[in-house]
Amino acid sequence: MKKKRVSVLGSTGSIGKQTLDVLSAFKDDFEVVGLAAGGNAQLLAEQIKEHSPRFVSVKDEALARELKSILKDPIIEIFWGDIGLEFVSSCSCDIVVNSLVGSLGLKPTISALSHGKRVAFANKETLVIAGNLINDLLQKHNGEIIPLDSEHVAIHQCIKDIPIEKVKKVVLTASGGPFRTWAKEDIMKATKDQALKHPTWVMGQKITIDSATLMNKGLETIEAMQLFNLSKKQIDVFIHPQSIVHSAVEFIDGNIIAQLGATDMRLPIQYSLFYPERKELPFNLFCDLLSVGKLEFEAPDYEKFPCLKLAYEVASSGKSYPIVLNAANEVAVDLFLKEEITFSDIYKLISNSIDSHNPSEPHSLEEILEIDRETRKKLQDLTRVTVLKS
Repeated sequence: MKKKRVSVLGSTGSIGKQTLDVLSAFKDDFEVVGLAAGGNAQLLAEQIKEHSPRFVSVKDEALARELKSILKDPIIEIFWGDIGLEFVSSCSCDIVVNSLVGSLGLKPTISALSHGKRVAFANKETLVIAGNLINDLLQKHNGEIIPLDSEHVAIHQCIKDIPIEKVKKVVLTASGGPFRTWAKEDIMKATKDQALKHPTWVMGQKITIDSATLMNKGLETIEAMQLFNLSKKQIDVFIHPQSIVHSAVEFIDGNIIAQLGATDMRLPIQYSLFYPERKELPFNLFCDLLSVGKLEFEAPDYEKFPCLKLAYEVASSGKSYPIVLNAANEVAVDLFLKEEITFSDIYKLISNSIDSHNPSEPHSLEEILEIDRETRKKLQDLTRVTVLKS
């Protein structure tokens, strides 16, 4: 059988590294032809030596020079910037794994789908800010998106080929993050180190903070609306601290189908790469339900996690609001990780951006990017205050 050729975007990040673990376990099925990474030239060089891709992209020209120096005499082509990402996404590959963080993943997704590729998709922000545009490309070029986030992989497996009008509800589960049991006043004073201590998943810093604020579930709600043609009213978020039920679907006849599994991203990654086939799991990641013992569910507390409530409101409002929500969240989380604002300031910055936005109906990539740039500029032009007005 001919090997499927894969490009991995964000190869030095958490999901990217786990994707390469899966590809290494199935060398008879896949060939790595492209890698793209941000700033970790040393790790990328090690990945290049192990997987021998034909094409590589890095953040900028300076990093490209550093990578060439590490590799001594590279025989591969090294690109950089947006052009590099788009090239690696459209080169001679069959599958593009997009594990980039934030709106950076938009242009390479467009490039891949414009060339009719399958995109194994962990870059939820792209669908949040440009879902209609992405769905138009899917129709026009016969590309394919297979979700890679555990929640959306779960929904994908539960729905399968069942018509969407037969779906009554979709339940997105959330662990509750590190602050599930904390009092609201303590959450507002949380430190960076505390926010990065996720109880069940090992993830990158940005998504870990999104999990701590529950913004991640808000973004995933908008993503699910676009992926599965759902309305906001059809999606609920339940807190599920065991993180064993990744999502569930309730149908109009009252039956509920849920997908369960271990808390390891290699499971949804393998599913996404092989779909519609199933291959024997090469890792010891089988879920022992007896050891889990119990499965708990509870409603989210919107007073403790106002970012989730704000994202719900944006999901219902539509128009250009999701673009602003995502851009403001990326800026606010970055400021928090740099310890320039407090944890409670994340919500305040995003809320202020939403309140001051004059909504429109963007119809092109240029319009989407302009709203994204404008939102970021407004926030970045603010003085780096540590206390914002309530």
